[in-house]
Amino acid sequence: MARGQQREQARAKAQKEAAKRAGGVSQLGARAAGLQIKCPKCFIAIANYNLLKQHMEAKHPKETVPPESDFQAKA
Repeated sequence: MARGQQREQARAKAQKEAAKRAGGVSQLGARAAGLQIKCPKCFIAIANYNLLKQHMEAKHPKETVPPESDFQAKA
C-alpha cells in the first residue's frame, strides 16, 4: 500500500509540473510590435533604422538607403 500512495503523489506532482510548462506565454505579439520598419525593396520587417541601413548595404547594395525621416513619421 505504501507504494500506491507514493505513486499517487508522484502522479499529482507530475501533473502540476506539466501544467506549469503547458501554460507558456507567447511573445509573437511583442515581437511583431517591435518590428516596425519595413525594407522598401523586399518588405522584410526590421527593428530599427540602423539595422535597415545594414540590411540595405548587404542585400541591396545598388539601392539608396532612404532617409531616417521617412520612417519616423510612420512609427
